[in-house]
Amino acid sequence: FSSGSDVTVTGVDFLKSQNGPQHHTDGFNIKNLVVRRGQPFLIQLSFSRELTASDKLSLRFGISEKSMRDRSTLLALNPRREQELGGWQISLVKNNGTECLLSVTSSPGAPVGKYTLNVKVGTSTYKPEDSEVYLLFNPWCQDDVVFLDDEAKRKEYVLNDTGCIYTGSAYSIYSRPWNFGQFEEFILDACMYLLEKSQMKLGDRRDPVVVSRAMSGLVNANDDSGVLLGNWSGNYSNGTSPLDWIGSVAILQQYYKTKKPVCYGQCWVFAGVLCTVMRCLGIPARCTSNFNSAHDTDENLQVDIYLNEQGEKLNSMSLDSVWNFHVWNDVWMKRTDMLAGFSGWQAIDATPQERSQGIFQCGPSPLNAVRQGDVYLPFDSKFVFAEVNADKVYWLVKKVDGRDEFFRLSTETQGIGVNISTKAVGENERRDITSEYKYPEGSAEEREAMQRACSFLRPSRLTPRGYAAGQPIEPQEFPTEVPHQTVFKSGLKIEITHTAPLYPGNPLELVITVKTSTPGRWTINLAGSCQLQYYTGTVVANLGHIQETFVLEGEAEKQLPMRIAPDTYMQMLASVQDELLVHITALAQVQETDDKLTQEMTTRFSYPPITIQMPETAKLNQDFKCAFIFKNTLNVPLTNCKLFVEGLGLFKLTTFDEGDLEPGRIMKSEIICTPTRAGQQKIVAKLIATQVKGISAEKSIIIT
Repeated sequence: FSSGSDVTVTGVDFLKSQNGPQHHTDGFNIKNLVVRRGQPFLIQLSFSRELTASDKLSLRFGISEKSMRDRSTLLALNPRREQELGGWQISLVKNNGTECLLSVTSSPGAPVGKYTLNVKVGTSTYKPEDSEVYLLFNPWCQDDVVFLDDEAKRKEYVLNDTGCIYTGSAYSIYSRPWNFGQFEEFILDACMYLLEKSQMKLGDRRDPVVVSRAMSGLVNANDDSGVLLGNWSGNYSNGTSPLDWIGSVAILQQYYKTKKPVCYGQCWVFAGVLCTVMRCLGIPARCTSNFNSAHDTDENLQVDIYLNEQGEKLNSMSLDSVWNFHVWNDVWMKRTDMLAGFSGWQAIDATPQERSQGIFQCGPSPLNAVRQGDVYLPFDSKFVFAEVNADKVYWLVKKVDGRDEFFRLSTETQGIGVNISTKAVGENERRDITSEYKYPEGSAEEREAMQRACSFLRPSRLTPRGYAAGQPIEPQEFPTEVPHQTVFKSGLKIEITHTAPLYPGNPLELVITVKTSTPGRWTINLAGSCQLQYYTGTVVANLGHIQETFVLEGEAEKQLPMRIAPDTYMQMLASVQDELLVHITALAQVQETDDKLTQEMTTRFSYPPITIQMPETAKLNQDFKCAFIFKNTLNVPLTNCKLFVEGLGLFKLTTFDEGDLEPGRIMKSEIICTPTRAGQQKIVAKLIATQVKGISAEKSIIIT
């Protein structure tokens, strides 16, 4: 029987239960083997008879693409020695009788994607069932460019399938729970579909720079019928309101099923989905929230804000905007395409704001480049730099002889890019990462970075845009010194506060406090206004304003209360499907010195909480009950209440239609959970009504 002609393969075992935990892929809900590159995995082959020395055995891993010939890695094995091909290695671990155990190590620079295995022995070729092996990036492998040398961070940024995204406004930040769900059914296949859809060259799939950039473009639907269609109109009747999502799973599953863009997303939804895609493919990723985020359309690092004489912000004048918050992602990788010093975290952004190389995509831009002001570096560093560093310039618009005239009020150099936040590693806490994006405001390094950035800008772009009535604004001399917060002769300062929590249905009790601190008699004209706005800074309603002239002497202060009755704003809250924020602007001028100061504050409404009731622990595959309780402690009925709940590994996304809830009434919904995964699992709940949009809760349970 020594002739090798009649031996055949009778079976291939991919040893999922051994390989999965070793490769940190045992969470994937899929029949196939999922492994990470650059790390050995085992395969057991069975033959029709014992192998002999003369039998030739070869394995072929093909990553086939339509439009390309089958690119494959051929591994031939002479059972007595290991073979290396294209950075892949194969060795014989054990050969007993008709079975042999092989160890295969892919190259740490192999293209990620779906590989098909064919085994050839003698003259016969065998193609096993479920022969597609999914190969992912490997942050555990030192030779992979996405290597992250910290187990706690790998757990958070690659394996954690739940988390939260920070939203709100700079001084009232709150966290929205978000289920990333990268291990749920069809999510991995959806990511593989996106890789194919990107039409990138196979060689580019080795490179997380190209992959993350392509995915930032594919998660929005703008150029390529990608995953999510953005919508900021306030009306989402023919889709799902961006606020109704509590995770990426339903979005990616729907996209994979229909291959059509899902309606609708706003920035945190784009960031949540892109984070899922990155973690799923094995690139460490986090969601990053920037507060007072500048959207600088003309690349002059300056955002122009126009106010009327009542202190109300005018939207129509400026193409630039300041978003209360904007969420994007940071991904971790070595940058082999640029000089040393730019590896580590890179910003990528799937929210369609500006085109980059003709497509709505953004990044990866090294955080180090943004921090140093190296805005010439690829990709889109200039745009990201402006988001966290632009100056706000306030203009007063007055009607003079029926024409708009512009007066420069003040420049605010420290208001953009504050409290940049992400979820802490291993705990549900906010971590401030502003220092990773910029040096401390006012420090010498920060001024240097700013000047460095300005030196790379096109000089022609350094004039503010004058649109209104076709009147060009006189070009300003561009300051080489970065202006500081002005110190006034009068020591003028403004503080904006609210004296009671802002519950929908209650009057809004606001106070503008004006202070002077230097000897002298100061006559002050104050204009203050209160507006409702979207988180993108767009004003939707003027709620009221005050104007007063008063005198302060020396070190003194005056409090000017503003009270907004509920019927001024409740109808507006109910008319859009977004969460609106309360925006207060105060504008003070000292007559004696012509000191001018502008101060803004944005804050969100407060809401009653949702309580989640369930046991502390539960057993695998044993049902337990979970209850969601909400009491309407507001003064107004909540109409058309919907409760969305999801528990990865416990139950699928479920919606309860709760109808209307009168003041003082309690609503209780229950769900039966059947745990399918051990360990800590999390339940997320969100309540949406016509009047309120921002109530969410989460709670963890240990499954044993």
